[in-house]
Amino acid sequence: MKKIKELLHNRWVGFTLWSLLYILWFVVWTGNLWLLLGELVIIDLYFTHYLSRFIGEKNREWCRRSATYKFIYEWINAIVFATVVASLIHIFVFQMYVIPSSSMESSLLIGDYLYVSKVAYGPQMPNTPVAFPFVHHTMPFSQTKKSFSECIKWPYHRLKGFGSVKRNDVVVFNFPAGDTVLLQRQDVTYYDVLREYQRTYGQKAGRERLFNDYTVITRPVDKRENYIKRCVAIAGDSLKIVGGEVYVNNEPQAPVPEKQYMYTVMTSSPLSKYAIEKLGVTEWSGSDTNYFMLLTADRAEALRRMNNVLAVERYIYEEPNREVYPHDLSLGWNQDNYGPIWVPAKGATIALTPENLRLYRRCIEVYEGNRLEEQPDGTVLLNGTPATDYTFRMNYYWMMGDNRHNSADSRFWGFVPEDHIVGRASFIWLSLDSQKSFPSNIRWNRLFTKVR
Repeated sequence: MKKIKELLHNRWVGFTLWSLLYILWFVVWTGNLWLLLGELVIIDLYFTHYLSRFIGEKNREWCRRSATYKFIYEWINAIVFATVVASLIHIFVFQMYVIPSSSMESSLLIGDYLYVSKVAYGPQMPNTPVAFPFVHHTMPFSQTKKSFSECIKWPYHRLKGFGSVKRNDVVVFNFPAGDTVLLQRQDVTYYDVLREYQRTYGQKAGRERLFNDYTVITRPVDKRENYIKRCVAIAGDSLKIVGGEVYVNNEPQAPVPEKQYMYTVMTSSPLSKYAIEKLGVTEWSGSDTNYFMLLTADRAEALRRMNNVLAVERYIYEEPNREVYPHDLSLGWNQDNYGPIWVPAKGATIALTPENLRLYRRCIEVYEGNRLEEQPDGTVLLNGTPATDYTFRMNYYWMMGDNRHNSADSRFWGFVPEDHIVGRASFIWLSLDSQKSFPSNIRWNRLFTKVR
């Protein structure tokens, strides 16, 4: 034991261990050779002691002279250390996420606190490394002041992880349509409002009026809102939705037991609020004998067994919906009858036809940073050069909420690029019901359950 202690206190052993840890984590894993300069700090700590002589000595002297300085220094030192460690964990290992909406019910409930693993798919280096710690895109106690600086901007770079996004994974990602934001109306999607303005006032006038009515800002990828959905199709898959059922490569989607749909319910007498709550139904409308309810298959069946229930039928949208991606009524698509649509894969090539452009223009222009122009003679210019095809540089994914009739997902804003992926939701570490008071608001049966 004594020999082990002596070995650990040997400066050559300490230097070797810390150097290996630093090089493997910060240099090899990140792939950034500039970080090798940090090795100079480790060399100084064990051998040259330059920083200790010229900074540490003076600091220790000031601590001896002033108790106040020592008190302040110790607190600042502890806060800085904790901030650095917590920030590294947040960037490289995991982050916490709370479910803000009902789009994933009943699989995930409002008030579920999730552990989101970043090493599952590999953490990505931040696009904007200069930022206020522990907040996302806005400063605390402010609705408008941004919490980051774009003085340094890093390109997309993802580190090695334990795997890749798979079908049926529950994934946290940066909202793809969150690149542009109305500062005064951050609860709505800029592109939805723009389309409304353009339908009312025309293409050019609508955009001008929108910019006059609101302050329009842009956000880098890592500072866009975080969303959580289920990945139903990965790069290279073909997807279609028929009567509300998802088919991937012509095969039905794997079962999701807690998936919800809208149902119409007819009764011979009114349902009591107690009966509805006992069934676990959280979203419903109507009165007397006609109701609309968001139900799982099990709850729909439980309703059918009630004596005063006459009919429980799943609601299916039939009419074309211009709000679904790519917002083209001529396709005849809606949220329950959609596609088929192919999900772009890295290295795959498509022809630049009018049909493909309406589906993949945003991927090519916005997510991969190109410029597309369609000439009167039908020629397509890619970055100013005539082109007949395009090869994708990233993988894409198709995300949908389990609450199928109350979810803003890929059906409405399209593909999720790989550089928007944050991590995989692993387990629920806390679940709170906002409608109840402590301690009855704790959903004990959900604590530390795996996200499925």
